[in-house]
Amino acid sequence: MKNISSDIRTDLQKIIFLCLMILFIIASWFTINKTFVNTGYSVFVEFDSAYGIKPGTPVRLRGLNIGSVVDISSELNSVLAIINIHSRRLVIPKNSLIESNQTGLLNDAVLDILPLEEVQISSNVILNPLSDSCSDDKILCHLSYVQGDRGLNYDDLVRATTRISQRFDDPRFFNLFYMFLHNSVEVTDQVINIFTDLSDLLEFSSRKYSN
Repeated sequence: MKNISSDIRTDLQKIIFLCLMILFIIASWFTINKTFVNTGYSVFVEFDSAYGIKPGTPVRLRGLNIGSVVDISSELNSVLAIINIHSRRLVIPKNSLIESNQTGLLNDAVLDILPLEEVQISSNVILNPLSDSCSDDKILCHLSYVQGDRGLNYDDLVRATTRISQRFDDPRFFNLFYMFLHNSVEVTDQVINIFTDLSDLLEFSSRKYSN
């Protein structure tokens, strides 16, 4: 009997411990989820191409890191990135330019948010992107949808440099350049001759009037 009661007590302890663990996990999940919802918000940004953007790409506002890219997906005619702003206190003006730039030696992608105007509000108005009454015409609210642009991209620079070098290697370019120089020399000679004739004419006229 003692062995049976001991086994029952052990099983009850295991069940109680398991229930406590489950309650702890559920409470922790609710706490983290509540903190995330209350402190951060998300914005959808559409781009023509990925431009090196991936989950974890930092998001900067006026040069300061304020968030990161959570996910990116390919649509029919564009690429849609979901960015998470770490705090609801980080308010982004509606009229802002969102660019995908490349920085550093490894050309890491970064999203730069550049406000194009100052938002004029009353002192008693509190801007909250998570509020149900968020003013979508002044700031970016939670789950707003905006268009992103392509900023500084080293691939474009390399491509442009390659095209310029290819133009210099083209014999037709050298022929045109030679013709341009030849015509320029001829025009310069003609201009010099004209000025010489004018100077001679002026000198002759001055001598004639002086006599």
